[in-house]
Amino acid sequence: MPSFSCTVEDSRPGGIRLDRYAAEYLKILSRSQIKAKNLKARLNGRLVKISRILKGGEYLELSWDEAETCFLVPEELPLEVIYEDERVIVINKSQGMVVHPGAGNRSGTLANALLYRKLGKPGVQKPEPFISDPVFAETCIRPGIVHRLDKDTSGLIIAAWDWEAHSFLADQFRARTVRKSYAALVCGCPKNRAGCIDRPIARSRRDRKTFTVSGREGRRSITWYKLVRSYGNYSLLLVRPRTGRTHQIRVHLKYLGNPVLGDPIYGSNNPLFKKASLMLHAKRLSLVLPGQSGMTTFRTALPERFIRFIHGEKAGSF
Repeated sequence: MPSFSCTVEDSRPGGIRLDRYAAEYLKILSRSQIKAKNLKARLNGRLVKISRILKGGEYLELSWDEAETCFLVPEELPLEVIYEDERVIVINKSQGMVVHPGAGNRSGTLANALLYRKLGKPGVQKPEPFISDPVFAETCIRPGIVHRLDKDTSGLIIAAWDWEAHSFLADQFRARTVRKSYAALVCGCPKNRAGCIDRPIARSRRDRKTFTVSGREGRRSITWYKLVRSYGNYSLLLVRPRTGRTHQIRVHLKYLGNPVLGDPIYGSNNPLFKKASLMLHAKRLSLVLPGQSGMTTFRTALPERFIRFIHGEKAGSF
């Protein structure tokens, strides 16, 4: 982890924020890099927020995360592009595509596909190691991707082509001003046609890869839902997460008693649809694009697997 230390100069303007001091006076990181690299600060040995106001004369210690060195290879993979300009791109991610590379998923991810779209085929437009654009070089395994979708959740996801755009979008997700709506086919029918699930979520003690509703250790998580239509023992819900915890919708709907159909982790064995894939789709995304002042809304139609269910195709065909 890189670090830097110094004594804050008394000659600098009084009342300056620590993050601004690091960017404008020390010039060790840009403002957008300060957020992306998770800058940490200590004043006179005490951990403080980077928004702390400096008075001058304090002993300042800074440290930040450095991206793991890796060589993410561009791959020409099919992408359904909903919108693209010189700053951002919005994709309708297909079910089954992993967003970020990780253990066992170094290729075939959205990150690989975005790198190809930005830099082109290896050895043609850019020489090895192919990571020459600032966004990709410094985030490495998360090239410009601002938020997540689970592998088997399809739908809208936005990524940035430069650091400033990435920071601008990330601020909105952090402030919870982004509006996201999901379509979910669930087992059973909720007791109420609409409601709010306000229950904290924490990592499961039994399986650290999964999550559960927990009143003691959990982080506050809020999910709104509305019944769109019932299909016998199944229901189509419109779901709007207010917070963005990992697996939040899936965990909350299980807690409600209506797990997402085809959920291999939080669902249950369904005798009628044994081979159903996860029926969760990010259908709508509203946020402010870089350089604009008003909200822009992106929408997608229900994917084919939802249509097949609604039209009553044979069990297990989706």
